[in-house]
Amino acid sequence: MKQIPKLPFTQTKEQLLDLLESDPERGLSEEEVLSRRNIYGLNQLKKLSQKPVLGIFFEQFLDPVIYVLLLANVLAFSFGEWLDGTAISIVILVTVLIGFFMELQAIRSMEALRKMSRTSALSIRSGQNKNIPAEELVPGDLILLEMGDVVPADARILSHQKLAIKEAILTGESDQVEKGTEVLPENTVLGDRINMVFKGTLVTRGTARALVVATGFETELGKISRLTQQTEKDRTPLQKKLSTLSKRLIGITLILALFIAFSGYTQGRDIRLMIETAIALAVAAIPEGLPIVATIALARGMLRLAKRKVIVKRLDSVQTLGETGVICTDKTGTLTENEMSVHAVVFNKHLLELPDHDLRQYQSIPAFDAMLRVGVLCNNAEIAIKRGDPIEIALLHFAKQSGYSVTEIRDQQTEVYELPFDTERKMMATINKASGDGYWLCVKGALENVIEQCSHVLEGADLLQLQDKNYWIEKANRLAEQGMRVLAFAYCPRTERPGKKEFLEELVLLGLIGFIDPPRKDIAPAIETCQSAGIKLVMVTGDHPVTARKIAEEIGLLQKEEGAQGVIVGKDLKPFAELGKEEMELLLKASVFARVTPSQKLDLISLYQSNNNTVGMTGDGVNDAPALKKADIGIAMGIRGTDAAKEVADVVLQDDSFNAIELAIRQGRAIFENIRNFVVYLLSCNLAEIIAVAMAFLLNLPSPLLPLQILFLNLVTDVFPALALGMGEGASDIMDKPPKKPDHPLLSLRQWMNTFAYAVGISLATLGIIFFAHFKLHLPADEVNNMAFYTLILGQLLNVFNLPANHISIFNNEVTRNLWVWRALVLCVLIVGMAYAIPLVREVLVLVPLQWYQVGLIGLFGLGSLVVTQILKRLY
Repeated sequence: MKQIPKLPFTQTKEQLLDLLESDPERGLSEEEVLSRRNIYGLNQLKKLSQKPVLGIFFEQFLDPVIYVLLLANVLAFSFGEWLDGTAISIVILVTVLIGFFMELQAIRSMEALRKMSRTSALSIRSGQNKNIPAEELVPGDLILLEMGDVVPADARILSHQKLAIKEAILTGESDQVEKGTEVLPENTVLGDRINMVFKGTLVTRGTARALVVATGFETELGKISRLTQQTEKDRTPLQKKLSTLSKRLIGITLILALFIAFSGYTQGRDIRLMIETAIALAVAAIPEGLPIVATIALARGMLRLAKRKVIVKRLDSVQTLGETGVICTDKTGTLTENEMSVHAVVFNKHLLELPDHDLRQYQSIPAFDAMLRVGVLCNNAEIAIKRGDPIEIALLHFAKQSGYSVTEIRDQQTEVYELPFDTERKMMATINKASGDGYWLCVKGALENVIEQCSHVLEGADLLQLQDKNYWIEKANRLAEQGMRVLAFAYCPRTERPGKKEFLEELVLLGLIGFIDPPRKDIAPAIETCQSAGIKLVMVTGDHPVTARKIAEEIGLLQKEEGAQGVIVGKDLKPFAELGKEEMELLLKASVFARVTPSQKLDLISLYQSNNNTVGMTGDGVNDAPALKKADIGIAMGIRGTDAAKEVADVVLQDDSFNAIELAIRQGRAIFENIRNFVVYLLSCNLAEIIAVAMAFLLNLPSPLLPLQILFLNLVTDVFPALALGMGEGASDIMDKPPKKPDHPLLSLRQWMNTFAYAVGISLATLGIIFFAHFKLHLPADEVNNMAFYTLILGQLLNVFNLPANHISIFNNEVTRNLWVWRALVLCVLIVGMAYAIPLVREVLVLVPLQWYQVGLIGLFGLGSLVVTQILKRLY
C-alpha cells in the first residue's frame, strides 16, 4: 500500500482513490481492512501514559519543607524522642495527603476526547453498506454521511447533495460550512477546506460519500488531542509564591541551626541539648498550620463560587483567578450565543436593523410579507425539534418574532417540488401551491446568483423593473463587511406550475436578510468591569476576521475607527521563537486574533505568560482544549462546552455566564488578601518562637518551648485565628485595583518588616517573663517553661490585632469587626484550658500547676507584647 498523502485536500478524488487503493464503488475488502488496521491501529484517541497513583503520592515528598521536617523526624527518633518523632510524622503525613488529593483530583487529561470518538459509521465494504463502530475505520474506507451524523474520521468528499457541516468545535466558526469537491491550494486553512470532513464535527444538512484519509491521532481532532496531552501546565502563582516563602524559611532555619551549633560547640554545650534545640527550631520554622488554613480558605471560596454556579476543580485555582491579568477568550459560544439570528433586513430600499421592538408593523408591507413567507416555505428546518440548517432555523424564529405562524403558512402553501441547494448554483428553490389558485416559486440564495435570475423588484405594492442592481450588491457588501452572512430572497407567482426550463426565470427580488451569531447580552457590561479592574481581554478565534471584528466592536473590545487593522489574522502570525521585539509588542497590544489554529493559541498564551502576566483562557470547543490546559487558569462553558474543554479546564461556568468570571476574580482577589493576612500572622508567630528558642539557648536560659509545645501552638492555637482572618469579605474597592503580576511576592518588603516587628514584640515579652521568673523569682525550669509557653500563646492570640494598617484605628477595623476572630480567640482559650484539664495532654505538653500571681504575670507580659508591637510599628 502506498503512502497516505499529507495534504489530501490538494489531490483530486481519482488521485486519492489510487493512492489509497480503494474502489470508488465497492470500497475495501475485509481482508484489506484487517491488514490496514495492523498498520494504522484503531480509529481512537489513545490515552497517553499517566503517572501511577503511588508516583503522585511519593512526589509530594519532593518538597524542601518536607525535607526539613524529615530531618527533624530522623533526629527525634535517633535520640529516643518518640512523642516528638510521632507528632512530626503526623504533620508530614497530613501535609503530603493534602497535596496528593489535590493533584489526584486534577489528573484527567483526555478521556472526554476519547468519548467523542465512540460513534458508529456507515461504511461501504466489498460493495455492501455496513454499520460498524467508528473505531474500526481505516484509511481507504468509504463512508456515507447524512444529516445528524457525527463525522467518524477525517475524509475527502467524493460526492454530496447540499452537504453542510458544523465545524465550530474545531475552528470556532459559528456558521455551518457549505461543502464541495473541488481541489484546493496547499495554503488553504483548516476552516476553508470545503472538500474535507473532519472527525467529531456534525452534519447539519445533506448527504455525502467520502473517502477516509486519516484516523485516530492523525485526524485534526487527534492532533489537538496530542497537543493537549503534551501541553505542560505551569504551577499556579500561589504555588510558586508559597514555594519561595518555604525556601526563605528553610534558609532562616539552616542559618540559625548552624549558628547555634557553632555557638554550642565553642561553649562546650551538651550535644543532646543542641540536637533538641535544632529539632525545636526546625518545627518552629515551618508553619505547619499554613497548608490547612490555606486549604480551608480556598475551599470556602470554592464553595461560595459553586453556589453561584462556578465550579472550581482545583483549590488553588480560586486564588489564581484573582491574579488574572489577561483573559484570552474564544468567540463562538463564549462571547456569542452560538446560534445564528437575523440581524438586518433590506426591503423597499429600507434597512431594518434588529432588534426592533415591533416587527408586526411591517406585515402590511408586501415586500416584507412576501420575503418572510418565502423564508418559511423555501426551508427544510423544523423549529420544534431544532433540527436543520442554522440559517433556516433563524428564518423560522424571525418569522415567529414578526407575528407569523410557521405551521399555518406551510399548511396553506404546501410544497410540491424542491430544487436543492448546491455549491455551484448557490440557490435553493421550491414550488408551493398558493393559498388560492396558482403557485408560488420561492427562491433564496447568494445575491450574485439570485439577482441574475430577477427581472423585477417589489417596492411597496408596485412591481418595478429591476434596473439598479448595483444598489443591492452594494447593500449586500456592506452587510458582509459587518460580519454577516447575506441571503437574497425572490419569488414569482404563477398561474400554472412552471416547468424545469422556466423554473428560475423572471423572478421578483424581495430583499436581503443578514444573519450573524449575536453577542451575548451580558458580555458588554462584564467586559467593562474587567477592563476597569485592569484586566486585558483578548478575543482569540478561528472564525473569519470580518466576523471577529464585528463582534469585537459590538461588545466594546475594539473601537470602530481601528477597522481591519485592529484584527490580526492567523496566517500573519510567526512562530513564537521567531518574533522580533517590535512584532512582540504589536501582538501584546492587539485585542482580536482571527483564523488562529490551536497551536497558535498556545503560542499566544506563552507570549503573555513570558511577559509576566497571569493568563486566563475561556472556551468551549475541542479546538480550545490545549489552550485551556496551557493557561494559568482555564475556564470552560458548562452548557455549550464540549466534554473535552470541561475536562481540561480549571473552572467550569455552569450557566455559561461571562459575568461569573468577574465574580470569580473578585472572590480570588479577596482570598489572596486573606492569605496574605494569615501568612503574616502565622509567620510572625513562628518567627517569635524561633527568636525565643534561639535566644534562650544562646543566653543559657531555661527552654521556653519544647518541640511538642511548638506543634501544639502551630496546629491548634495559631490555626483558628488564622482561619478567622481567612473569612474576610475583601475591600469594597478590590475590583478597582490592577491585578498582581505573577512575580509579585506573596509578602512585600513592608509586610516582611511588619512580620519581624510583630515577632520581636512577642519574643521580647516571652524572654522578659523568662528573665523575670528565672532570675527574680528563682522558679524551677518547668514552671519557667510553662510561663513562657502561656505568655507566647497570649501574645500570639493578641497578634491578630496588629494586622490592620497604622492609619486605621486599633479599636475599629476589619479585624475587630470580624466576629469570626472573636470566636476563634474564645475557642483557643477554651482549648488551652482543656489541654491542662486532660491528664494525658497535660503530660505530653509537660504542663505543671501555676499559682494565680504567675497567671497575672502571664497576662501582663502577654498584653505587653501587643503594646510593644504597636510602638515598633509606629517607630518606622
